[in-house]
Formats: sequence, C-alpha cells, structure tokens
Amino acid sequence: MAVKRKPKLLLILIIIFSVFLLLVLGAVIFIKSSLGAVDKNDKKAIEVVIPSGSSSAEIIKILKEKDLIKNEFVFKMYLKVKKANSLKATVYQMNKTMDVEAIVKMLEKGNSYNPNQIKITFKEGKRITDYATLIASATNRSYEEVIEQFNNRDNLNNFINKYWFLTEDILNTNIYYPLEGYLAPETYYFENKDVLVSTIIDTLLKQTEANLEKYRSKIQENISYYMTMASIVELEGTNTTNRKMIVGIFQNRLASNMNMGSDVTTYYALQKPMTSDLTTEEFNVSNLYNTRGPNMIGKLPVGPICNFSMSSLEASLNPTSNDYLFFVADKKGEVYYTKTNKEHEAVINEIKEKGDWIW
Repeated sequence: MAVKRKPKLLLILIIIFSVFLLLVLGAVIFIKSSLGAVDKNDKKAIEVVIPSGSSSAEIIKILKEKDLIKNEFVFKMYLKVKKANSLKATVYQMNKTMDVEAIVKMLEKGNSYNPNQIKITFKEGKRITDYATLIASATNRSYEEVIEQFNNRDNLNNFINKYWFLTEDILNTNIYYPLEGYLAPETYYFENKDVLVSTIIDTLLKQTEANLEKYRSKIQENISYYMTMASIVELEGTNTTNRKMIVGIFQNRLASNMNMGSDVTTYYALQKPMTSDLTTEEFNVSNLYNTRGPNMIGKLPVGPICNFSMSSLEASLNPTSNDYLFFVADKKGEVYYTKTNKEHEAVINEIKEKGDWIW
C-alpha cells in the first residue's frame, strides 16, 4: 500500500508546485503590467500639481486620479524597493506614455516646468519693429516700452561691452534701430509675462554670439559689412544658392561704381511694409538706407535692414562669382540674372506678361 501512495503524493506536490508557479508568474505579469505606461500612444500633456508637504500616499493618489499609474499598491511598493523617499513638490508636465520608473525619476529630480512660461518665435526677415510687436503681444510690456529698451543707450553700451560682434558703429545716429540685424531669429522661452525687455534682448544676442562664433575670424574685421549684406540678401533671395549669386551681383555693381539698386533697402528707408510696389519718387528718396537713391554709388546701407537667417550670412561670406549686374525675382521666387539693363527690363516685361510679377 505504501508503494502505491508515493505516486499520489508526488502528484499532489506537483500540482501544488504548479499552482505556486502560476501564482508567481501571474504576480510577476501583474506587477510588470502595473509598472508600465497607462497608454503608450497617448502623448497629451497632463499637468500634475504636487503641493508642498505632500506625503507619498497623497502623491500616489494624485497620480491615480490623473490616470497616470495603474495600481496604487504596486507604485507604493516600487517606492519602497527603490528607496525613493525624496519626491519633490512642484508642478509637473507628464503624459500617459510614462512608466512608473520614468514618473518616479521625474518626481525625485523635480521639474523646471513652468505653467507661466511664455514662448516667442522670432522669424528671419523681420524688422526690430516686428519683434517689438511680438514682445508686446506676448508680455506685459507695451510696444513703446519695448522700442525704448531697444534704443536705450545704457543698454546698448552694456551690450557693446559684452558682445564682440557689437561695435560702436551701431550707435551711428543715422541708424533707425541699433540692434537691427543682430538678433538671432529662433523660438525662445521666458519665465513669464513680466520678463524684462533687456532680458529678452540679451537672450537673443547670446544666440547670435553662438551662431557667429565659427565665423568670427573672418567677419570681426568688417562685421557691419557682412551683417548688412546678409540682411539685404535675406529679403532679396529665397535660398542659399540664389543668395550667393545675388551677393556676387551686388559686389559686381559696387566694383563697377554703381549703386546696389536694392528695392528692399528702399522699403526699409521709408519704413514701409513690402506689400505693394514703390513709386519713382520713393525710389529716388535721399536716405542712407536707400541704395536706389542719390549719393549711394558704391555704398551699402548705413546698417542692416532686418534680422536674417544663417543662410544669408553664409551667402555674404561665400558669394558666387559671376559676371551679372542685374537680377529680378518673380512671385514664385524664381530669380533671373542678366548682364545689361536692357536684358533686365526685357525679363521684367516677360514676367509681367506671364502674370508672375510680385505685385
């Protein structure tokens, strides 16, 4: 009889062990699942506020209410195993793709997320006045205050002392806005709407410094020339290739004792938007920005006319050598190059006949 009982006992042990393994395996699967992301496809930002003095239990409850964790008990056990005792009270921006490990790391590190942060995107080809409008609309500063800060002499002298690419040339009284052309177009983030205008300006200048550093040895001896030329071809061209050609043409004109003849400088001289054609009278206005006007033979404008992209700076530094003296672009952005004024006028008439004139 004893011999017959052993297989039965063994079978019972096997069943018990199997059940145990299944329970362990089930627990492992449950825990692993509970530690995973709630939804790997939902990247929508969720603001999580952890009040000062919150206990671990209170933090866990907040996370569960936000549907950022699957199981409160498992999360609590994870904190104990990882000895994560220092969870920072602040405002976080999380999403449901974050697993428990990522959430705990964020809570331990704290977060610089600021719900009052503002974002301002400064685009290339825009003027200081455009930037001032943007700043005024995004902050608690008025347009007039912004412009005043852009032209404030104390600010300008401080910036000249701080940044190698700013020289006393920008203090020329004929220049409309001293920092025109020296502000790097980019998207920037600031603490809140009360940010100082000087802080915004300094942030843009720091980016300009970073952008210009690799060109420093070449441009620092004649910074005004390169910055001004870059600002002109930013508006005259549409890409690096045609901008390099256009710089080459401007150099040919200057070397031939001609004026640059750039329409975009006339718009800036008159502070007019580039939304309609100019009159003969406007083209002939005497102004140190207007390269179409009298007394501007062989001269660049007194300063930059917009804030430009790095494509335009590269064009001003590395122009394409050519033997053209004229160029014109149609409304599609295609640029046509010619050697004589007669050819130039013929191209303009052809563009107009096709209905591709820019205006």
